[in-house]
Amino acid sequence: MAAMESYVERPPSPGLAGVVRTVWVQRTGGAAYAQRHLPTGGVEIHFPIGGRPRFVGPLTGSAVEVIPARTTVVGVRFHPGAAPPLPVALDDLVDQRLDLADLWGRRVDRLVDVMAGAGTPERALRHLQAHLLHEFRRKSTVDHLVREAVRALMPWHPVGVDAVATRLALSASQLRRRCLHAVGTSPKVLQRTLRFQGFLALAQAGAPAAGRRGVAGLAVDAGYADQAHLNRECLRLTGLTPRRLLGGALDRCACGHEHSASYRPFLATRDRPPRV
Repeated sequence: MAAMESYVERPPSPGLAGVVRTVWVQRTGGAAYAQRHLPTGGVEIHFPIGGRPRFVGPLTGSAVEVIPARTTVVGVRFHPGAAPPLPVALDDLVDQRLDLADLWGRRVDRLVDVMAGAGTPERALRHLQAHLLHEFRRKSTVDHLVREAVRALMPWHPVGVDAVATRLALSASQLRRRCLHAVGTSPKVLQRTLRFQGFLALAQAGAPAAGRRGVAGLAVDAGYADQAHLNRECLRLTGLTPRRLLGGALDRCACGHEHSASYRPFLATRDRPPRV
């Protein structure tokens, strides 16, 4: 890790809580920093202060970004199925990083100026959230059936994709088509991603494994058949084994960042039955 690099997550503003999972401020010090982005099921906006904002499409594998030295980035991570208004379907943006202006046009230029003149990263983040709230109010594109499908596919209540489609009064092909449009991936791929996020959430929280211990216990609690199943999925999604990803510790990732603002609401869904 580069010296003086810092990353602080926080909950979104109340008006965005239904569509945004977390927001953050990241600062690099005197050296560049290699940031590993992992699939979350959602999309993100990365906004370097004084630079051009990037839209990060749904990831199906890890992506390493080198952030230059002395850079401050504010970011927004959206819930799956709750992307901001876009001119194209999300399955056209899978594993892509685009200049936000390519999607939103010239109104991004004014936002860049406002963010650059904000004075502090915290004020810049407030400006960005206010702009996003305006965008959602101007043109909401959330598919509420897909949002219900996302809730049903969370790892805490294992269910088959066909059963989710039936409960939503959709055919399997209709659910797949709507999920590709609103999430970017098929329901099955989304389910795998959410299960992996569930494992990371449990690890971050240091959650007890109901009488079992270590990675194997957390794997079962997150919905994997066993630790070998988790190992295969972790390699597929991140290119690393769980222990390498976590740096040998079960209460944090190897990057040293604290992600409770992102994973606390994720874990809160464990006690909520799916509303389908």
